[in-house]
Amino acid sequence: MATLRLGDTAPNFTQDSSEGPIDFYKWAGDSWVVFFSHPADFTPVCTTELGKTAALSGEFAKRGVKPIALSVDPADKHKEWIGDINETQNTTVNFPIIADADRKVADLYDLIHPNASATATVRSVYIIDPKKVIRTTITYPASTGRNFDEILRVIDSLQLTDSHKVATPVNWKDGDDVVIIPSIQDPAELAQRFPKGFKAVKPYLRITPQPNK
Repeated sequence: MATLRLGDTAPNFTQDSSEGPIDFYKWAGDSWVVFFSHPADFTPVCTTELGKTAALSGEFAKRGVKPIALSVDPADKHKEWIGDINETQNTTVNFPIIADADRKVADLYDLIHPNASATATVRSVYIIDPKKVIRTTITYPASTGRNFDEILRVIDSLQLTDSHKVATPVNWKDGDDVVIIPSIQDPAELAQRFPKGFKAVKPYLRITPQPNK
């Protein structure tokens, strides 16, 4: 399959997992989803990542996000690995790990990159919105663990900018000032949308406090 791009619909699938068979669309429901892949079970970097995901369960929940992982190992191996994750990372894995032994899902989501490995999935992330639209893609090399603070930051930005006509500037974090999108020019609309006012640095660059903060 061709590489999935931003704005594409995330493909549905049915596959086994550490929590039994999963129909992806039914499992996701109306939630946002962080779908991330791993090269293999019982690998040290992946162990820390899945532990961190479990530790952040409250942060994901308050944003209406469901995490789900994948590797090409079978479900029984996932279950064994989860015990190790819980023990070494002092947490409880409470999300499914897709068992993609036949690489069906890996092929759907272009998770096997021959330049990295002909058989193992790379360290990719898809952030998918409730309409099943792919909103963000990030791919890391196998040697580099993901930054979940950045993943949460991106989700905060997507959810904010979906509900307000703003964009988030460099290194933005939840609560920081935001940028008013340049297409808003009417003074009455600006006053209505941004009652706290704004600072016009340039005609195309206007900074305002984050809405609802």
